[in-house]
Amino acid sequence: MGRVTRRAFALAALATLATGPRASAAPQAHRRMHGGEMRGMWVATVANRDWPSRAGLSAAAQRAELTAHLDTAVRRRLNTVILQVRPTADALWPSPYEPWSAVLTGTQGAAPGWDPLGTAVREAHARGLELHAWFNPYRIANHTDPTRLAAGHPARRHPDWVVTYGGKLYYNPGLPEVRAFVQDAMLDAVRRYPVDAVHFDDYFYPYPVAGQTFDDQAAYDRYGGGFPTRAAWRRDNVDLLVSEMSARIKQVRPGTRFGISPFGVWRNAGTDPLGSDTRALQAYDDLYADTRKWVRENWLDYICPQLYWHIGNAPADYGVLLPWWARTVRGARTKLYLGEALYRAGDPAQAAAWQQPDELSRHLTLARNHPEARGHVFFAAREVAQDRIGAMARVVADHYQQPARAPR
Repeated sequence: MGRVTRRAFALAALATLATGPRASAAPQAHRRMHGGEMRGMWVATVANRDWPSRAGLSAAAQRAELTAHLDTAVRRRLNTVILQVRPTADALWPSPYEPWSAVLTGTQGAAPGWDPLGTAVREAHARGLELHAWFNPYRIANHTDPTRLAAGHPARRHPDWVVTYGGKLYYNPGLPEVRAFVQDAMLDAVRRYPVDAVHFDDYFYPYPVAGQTFDDQAAYDRYGGGFPTRAAWRRDNVDLLVSEMSARIKQVRPGTRFGISPFGVWRNAGTDPLGSDTRALQAYDDLYADTRKWVRENWLDYICPQLYWHIGNAPADYGVLLPWWARTVRGARTKLYLGEALYRAGDPAQAAAWQQPDELSRHLTLARNHPEARGHVFFAAREVAQDRIGAMARVVADHYQQPARAPR
């Protein structure tokens, strides 16, 4: 999934390694569509990364910016928008569980005067786009002051649910009551709206911060007795969230899919012979996210690993990780989509490969050799629109000559 930007965490992880088409055009586009493949983009709302462009815009301006992103997706011949609707234990819909998000008005809990998620679903479907509702399960705030949260915020009512770590506030994944609450809060959106999928990003337990400890000792003392290590207990906590959400989504709205976009490395082969030939942060060991198990257990309808590295990158090579993920999903019901780092293209701080407009197009060309790879998702909407060096235009010209249905 950047957050505070996905980009910031991706860079941190690497450091550890050494006017557009109108809705009325949709029926004609649908007639021209051919075989299904994922062509998606993330729309990040945390810290106003992609949308709204700033907090405090009028409802009309927010709506106009949102529909402009949807029109951009159509123009780029994408078929799916993954909209972040619960960035920090808050909501972009009128939730009875959590306050309105501050990214809308600038004040957490203040109603924006319209229903962003309901509008997004309606307008996306009018354009022939799928709308996947993107939730962050455990992040509460990108600061450490509970008094800055809206009055009545669940984290203020239940301070025992909260862990302070790395300059942020998190719900404790080791508490069963937390796991039940965050599921209820997210499923409220699924009950209210015909979203095409529920989508999680890469944050379960937080990314490690040197010299700091995620203090879940009390929860581990209470619930961890049956596990050989704290790490095994933490992984089980995340497994329970994933498996329970998988089952509950099907109960609440059959046909709505469940997808996760994890960090792109499960484990390194130097740690586990089943891992990839990489030398990177490991989702299994560092985030307690057993992403391979989720696929093999068929808990997910799709997995979209963030393969945010260029072809030939020594510690984590896109050309190495792509076949590893293809092998991992082989024989499972879980579909494989690939998360693409469009935000890196043309960024002068990035490696030379990212200064080439054809780097991402090469990723899609390579993926053609792996039938398990069913499409790509681009991070993120701002770059899809701006296209700093024409990398997105190159993808469209080389690979998206015609619209395509999203895979089901």
